Amino acid sequence: MGRTGLEPNTRPHVVRTCVGCRQRTAKSDLLRVVLARDETATRLVADVTGHAPGRGAHLHPTRECLGLAERRRAFARALRARTPIDVGPLRRHVEQQDPVDTGQADATDLASNAPNTGDAQRDQGRRPGKESGSSGS
Repeated sequence: MGRTGLEPNTRPHVVRTCVGCRQRTAKSDLLRVVLARDETATRLVADVTGHAPGRGAHLHPTRECLGLAERRRAFARALRARTPIDVGPLRRHVEQQDPVDTGQADATDLASNAPNTGDAQRDQGRRPGKESGSSGS
């Protein structure tokens, strides 16, 4: 065993945070994105090799995380961009990597994925027409 407590010739996983969902994940599971500037626009492009120059941000290569990152304006913040960013090239790359699911999610699937706040459990115990807190006497 080495001085650091690790087995020889092993490396700990490098961990990065997805700018979309904010989950910490192994760097190998995330897609690095960088800004590509030209005279007319600033575009967000996928850095597949992971070695493009400049500041990078990491993202799960899924439509959900891309949508979250766009809604939160996370790319401009993470990459310290001062100009508007064109996300089109990155969106096309992610759509190729994460094809559209052909099945439709129904309301029960969506409800089962929603966070449990306790309201549904509280409301299930109530009967229609009966006031809560009444003693019935």
